[in-house]
Amino acid sequence: MRIGELASRSGVSVRSLRYYEEQGLLASTRSTSGQRHYTEDAVERVAFIQRLFAAGLSSRTILELLPCTDAPSEENSDAALERMAQERDRLSEHIADLVRTRETLDGLVVVARKYRDGLRAAPAADGA
Repeated sequence: MRIGELASRSGVSVRSLRYYEEQGLLASTRSTSGQRHYTEDAVERVAFIQRLFAAGLSSRTILELLPCTDAPSEENSDAALERMAQERDRLSEHIADLVRTRETLDGLVVVARKYRDGLRAAPAADGA
């Protein structure tokens, strides 16, 4: 399939697909006229890359992990497992930070609502 069809089927821009190729995350063959052509597997690969980006991984980190998914071996599996563990720990820390931030915001919402409710109640008390 050509790049436009892959973009449409994967929901990713043509520009992003070109970037993925430049970074070595995605491969295509070229027609004699220079047009990119992708295999059917590219749709799932792009979805996988998107999930990794959404999880906060950099293109460099994704590039380190892809050999394990493309051609698992003892050598690249060990390295990829270590890298995945590091990324999982990083994500866990980030999630914990987000939970703490949410809890802080929850507390601020409670305080702000009490303050707002107090302001609404004050004029009624003065007029009595």
